[in-house]
Amino acid sequence: MPKYDYIIIGAGAAGLLLADALGKDESFASKSILVLDKDDKSKNDRTWCFWEHGKGRFDNLIHRTWKHIYVGGQQLQKSTSIAPYTYKMLRGIDFYNHYVPKVKAYPNITWVQEEAKHIEELENKVLVTTSAQKYSGQTVFSSLYDPSTPLKQSKYPVLQQHFVGWQIKTEQLVFKSEEATFMDFSVPQKGNTRFMYVLPFSANEALVEYTLFSEHLLKKGEYGAAIKTYISENYGDTKYSIEETEFGSIPMTCYPFHQHNTDRVFHIGIAGGWAKPSTGYTFYNTSRQVPKLVEYLKTGKPLTEFHQKSRFLFYDMLLLDILYENNHLGHEIFESMFKRRKASLILKFLENETNLWEDLKIVMAPKPMPFIRALFKRVF
Repeated sequence: MPKYDYIIIGAGAAGLLLADALGKDESFASKSILVLDKDDKSKNDRTWCFWEHGKGRFDNLIHRTWKHIYVGGQQLQKSTSIAPYTYKMLRGIDFYNHYVPKVKAYPNITWVQEEAKHIEELENKVLVTTSAQKYSGQTVFSSLYDPSTPLKQSKYPVLQQHFVGWQIKTEQLVFKSEEATFMDFSVPQKGNTRFMYVLPFSANEALVEYTLFSEHLLKKGEYGAAIKTYISENYGDTKYSIEETEFGSIPMTCYPFHQHNTDRVFHIGIAGGWAKPSTGYTFYNTSRQVPKLVEYLKTGKPLTEFHQKSRFLFYDMLLLDILYENNHLGHEIFESMFKRRKASLILKFLENETNLWEDLKIVMAPKPMPFIRALFKRVF
């Protein structure tokens, strides 16, 4: 049975960034590391977006950027700068093409294309069973996410950010290539929080995505029907071709995933609760968590003590409590925030970077009663 110091299960954003961080750090040069993934990472299977102040470490991989966004809805049509932030889009295939060869080149890292089926923690090691064999590791970092786990409790509501996106190419020049549609709530809400998200690459190319914050997924055809209607109503009768499609569902919950960590099995990425509960954005937070985790490993302290609480988690919890009980209120809350506050301040808040005074300005932007009721229920 092959034995390793560290086993990383899953070569998505979290797994690859962690493998790269360990591989290039001389402190771990003597550690044997195994990376397991069922795929060869040759497909453009996802898109990550985030906003960032100034230059960033992924700028050489970025596919497209925007400095202006549009937010629309029942009571709002707002085009605005997000300075000093830039909204950035990173394609999965560009990320893989950069990091996979880099990780495979580290002398102490072994890459195996096998699917991890089972993790068994013993007293002094962890056994990982794949579709082909077993591996032994001293510490396992797992990005395997079981969506049934947070559904087994009722203390923390669980919503989904689910979406279908079409990358389309139109015959006519219909898109404002310098402006990303961040949230357009003008689509029928149907008792949920629903919006369109449009990332234009040029005047006739864009990713058009139908997104919901709700408890249950839709039937597959409903997403496509909504996108078709939106394109027709907003961009006229222009003909278009669908170049690529994507589907995703990200958990929106304050469930404490970290409680499943042990000193030998540590969960990363979405499985570790690294997705922003109130928005579903995961990539940028993951890129900030990985360096912290690597530095923490050097201390030799128990992995169960790595988690740190944040007041922003409480804000997220109140919003999710509201949307779980009254899912239709989402568009009102987000529209009022963008109507009354600068977009840059909202993005700063959603990135957990505001001070207490700025927090208060954001929290006071929507109608306060839903939040007061949620606070009362959560406290008592």
